[in-house]
Amino acid sequence: MQFEHHSFSCQTRNFCSSCQAKRSVLFAETLQERILQPVPHRHYTFTIPKALRGLFERERRLLSLLSQTAYESVRKCFQELFQRNDVRPGGVSSIQTFGSFAANFHPHIHSLITEGVFTPEGEFLPLPEPPTSILANIEERFRHLLLKRLYRAQRLSEAFRNRLLGWSPSGFSVDANQLVFDDEPHRLERLARYLTRPPMAVSTVHTNDDGRVGEVVIPLHPVTDTVLRLHPLDWVHALCQQIPDRGQHLTRFYGAYANRIRKTIVKHQVPETTPSDSQPTPGSKNPSAERDASRACWARLIRKVFEVDPLICPRCGAEMKVIAVLTEPKVVDKILRHLQEKADRAPPGDLPLNPP
Repeated sequence: MQFEHHSFSCQTRNFCSSCQAKRSVLFAETLQERILQPVPHRHYTFTIPKALRGLFERERRLLSLLSQTAYESVRKCFQELFQRNDVRPGGVSSIQTFGSFAANFHPHIHSLITEGVFTPEGEFLPLPEPPTSILANIEERFRHLLLKRLYRAQRLSEAFRNRLLGWSPSGFSVDANQLVFDDEPHRLERLARYLTRPPMAVSTVHTNDDGRVGEVVIPLHPVTDTVLRLHPLDWVHALCQQIPDRGQHLTRFYGAYANRIRKTIVKHQVPETTPSDSQPTPGSKNPSAERDASRACWARLIRKVFEVDPLICPRCGAEMKVIAVLTEPKVVDKILRHLQEKADRAPPGDLPLNPP
């Protein structure tokens, strides 16, 4: 589905390259305006060895366990740094099941975690040392904690668990090289959109002359081919592996950003407004309702995603207004045929705007 060719969403979460692009924009705005506190955040990436990927592919509900374990590993290490068990960082995690291309199943976690912790009173305490110095500790704790939980859930035998604990290198990794400060909203927005991006971009897929499907990928090594070639049925099978289970949430909020705790943090961080500031006067418009309507404005989303304003006339540059919304396919087809016939009859150069 192409975002610019369809007016309505297919309601497919975390898969459709068109609908998920819109959701990524809305998610980034929600993070900045309603959830994230004005403190530095660091981007963490948690990955697991290939020997465990098939387990998460067969049982998708274990992805929740993977996400929880990733945050718990950071929380415990941060609490050790401060030597306090009542503090916790804020975390936003996104579960992704694809790597550099959509045809491989590669479950991993992307997280935005505060560069510090919040006290129960809402006070923010910066880290006494950079997380890069304790990254090895976080990675080791992540490995031990995940294997322990999988063993307790009877998803790993004791022998296989001990064998994984003896691997060197372990196959587990935690990366945390990207730090975003509170005065970098554009970087934060790009990162939030990256965390919730769809599995693939339609522009990277094409059909070869031999009937096979080619997908442009990011090479893992300099000698690796940049195009993955698959039989159409194999490609469809691989792509369908990325469809999340029905009702499964792939974005999670932890610690200070959990729903019940986040309200307390915001209460202590943001000054309370007076009734005259928060309550609209009789007969006036509700400002919060207007803001919510503007956030969902389709034209604004198209501007952010494609950097094209659909409400600006390409002929004169004036702002256009929506006078009707057409949903009947027969009516739409009739209008498009009329525009095409008009374009065919017009001399070259008379119509600067090409009809669809």
